[in-house]
Amino acid sequence: MSIIENINKLFDHRIRLGIMSVLMVNEKVSFNQLKELLEVTDGNLASHIKALEKAEYLEVQKSFVDRKPNTKYKATKLGKLAFKKHIDALENIIKSRNELK
Repeated sequence: MSIIENINKLFDHRIRLGIMSVLMVNEKVSFNQLKELLEVTDGNLASHIKALEKAEYLEVQKSFVDRKPNTKYKATKLGKLAFKKHIDALENIIKSRNELK
């Protein structure tokens, strides 16, 4: 088994990594909260959310609050599993690097 086998290309980008990191520790997060936390533009965030949604790593929940649209995101079971595998793979790379010293 390759040391990088479980590295998930979808999490290569820092914004997608940030989105999933936030969703792993929060039940639901709004678009505006993600935008503030990650300090990104609407368009940039939307495109990365779309990629994660297409992979079925997050779920979109749309509603209205005081007649204003309110979009929230939640990591799916598949997304949580994929992210955990990715993080575990990164940790294994770090551990194996330390063993080479």
